[in-house]
Amino acid sequence: YPGLADKVVFITGGGTGIGEVIVRQFAAQNAKVVFVDMAKEKSEALVSELAGQYQHDVTFFHCDIRDIAQLKAIITRTGDEIGRISVLINNAADDTRHSVEELSVEYWDDRFAVNLRPSFFAAQSVAPQMKQLGGGAIINMGSASWRMKQSCMPAYTTAKAAIEGLTRSLAGALGGDNIRVNTLIPGWVMTERQMSHWADPDIVEEVKKEQ
Repeated sequence: YPGLADKVVFITGGGTGIGEVIVRQFAAQNAKVVFVDMAKEKSEALVSELAGQYQHDVTFFHCDIRDIAQLKAIITRTGDEIGRISVLINNAADDTRHSVEELSVEYWDDRFAVNLRPSFFAAQSVAPQMKQLGGGAIINMGSASWRMKQSCMPAYTTAKAAIEGLTRSLAGALGGDNIRVNTLIPGWVMTERQMSHWADPDIVEEVKKEQ
């Protein structure tokens, strides 16, 4: 996609899983890829592996996206030092299982601090840069889990359902500035984490039926 060459693409959770593949693919399109992640060692290994392969080397910032001030500071730094951000992919998430019976207020708030809140504030932070460019694209990663009525992670599924409402609100607010906002809902992607943590035969069969 020649139109992606030299565009600055900012990705949350780009060090592992789906995010890692997104980083690789945008780098292959000669975009200027910047990503944040908590997985420092794996992220640094990815940067080292991709170094020199494409037109632009990938840039990584270690960041806990629950720290909104840090996330916003990195977005500002990216705009100042690498270039204004054309594409934001809100990918970072944590689908650790938890039960309805044992869910505490503190854990509920933490799940939203990971799975929903950063998507809004990252979008809020990149919007001025995109307006200066004359437009941009924001992609919020959703989840099929809540549509399938999965009951093993209610705070996660609620946050992911809210992503779709957030997308529509942002599209309405930013569309006039030629900033497109979409939710992308993948099926169950068999990442290393999914295979090692959740993918027992019964659940795999259930997902096959629902997907």
